[in-house]
Amino acid sequence: MGASKDSEKYVLVADELTRVGLAVVRFDFRGSGESGGRYEDATIASRVADLVAVLDHFGGQPELDGRFGLLGSSLGGFVALWTVAQRRTALPIVTWNAPADLRGVQVDPSDPHGPGAALVAEVRGGRHAAAPSGVSHLLVVQGGRDEVVPAAHGQMLYGDAAAPKQLELIEGADHRLSDPRDRWRALDASRTWLVRHLGSEAA
Repeated sequence: MGASKDSEKYVLVADELTRVGLAVVRFDFRGSGESGGRYEDATIASRVADLVAVLDHFGGQPELDGRFGLLGSSLGGFVALWTVAQRRTALPIVTWNAPADLRGVQVDPSDPHGPGAALVAEVRGGRHAAAPSGVSHLLVVQGGRDEVVPAAHGQMLYGDAAAPKQLELIEGADHRLSDPRDRWRALDASRTWLVRHLGSEAA
């Protein structure tokens, strides 16, 4: 929520994954960063549509071979899970501190980058309130001291996923993985997972 594709964390992820032969796309959801639209109008459904558009666009690029994986942090991971569940296509997914249920996330109501009115209405109406179950090829990276998404959410995501799946619990890590050691551990686990399921020469 409110994050930009140009944040230090996402630039680092892209730099490191390209070093092992993976092509990487960073993008802003509508209403965030350089994308148009109003942030307060963005929902899980609209974010899923944005991600589907990205996948469809790059799926037609001749430089790529059609194999894709997804890495999403926090709400981005939640959106990635819903996208794969709706497409019913197995893609390797990595989530960093993603919620299992949006109703159990602690949000500061004064935060301008908190959930917008449309997202709140969507969740209260029972639409996309909880992460889908049965998603496979999932690596769940979870901070043990996440102050936004409690660590129990990572356990729930892992428990509800289908094999192959893995849980990487980083004791002491906060929501943003602000300690460089925690961020590198998350990145190392993510790189290993994506290379394993995409191949070192994947696009």
